[in-house]
Amino acid sequence: MARIKYQEAAGLEVKRGRPLAGPTPSKTDLVKLYVKEAKSVRVVAATLGSSKDAIHRALKKYRIKARTNARRGSALLQYPLSDMKAAVKEKGIRGYARELGISEGTLRHNLKVRKGK
Repeated sequence: MARIKYQEAAGLEVKRGRPLAGPTPSKTDLVKLYVKEAKSVRVVAATLGSSKDAIHRALKKYRIKARTNARRGSALLQYPLSDMKAAVKEKGIRGYARELGISEGTLRHNLKVRKGK
């Protein structure tokens, strides 16, 4: 710490804090890759030669809303609950889960969660 005080006293510019990990991307690059092409933060960082932390800082700086990480049940939300219940009655939970390409547990959970809403 004494060295920084000496540099300040000598009138030299002192850089404080951790150095940035990679260049800060431009807003147009972020909008193109992250918003329009819907690429992940890691992919955007690798493409622009920056760190994911720098991407997150730039998103905050440019006030671009970050996407959430949760995508639970998103494939099943396209089916109406009444249609799903009818299909389960007709084919059984195991048969309908096989048809959808998901596990029984996933289907049971989705029906239980959506019934509560």
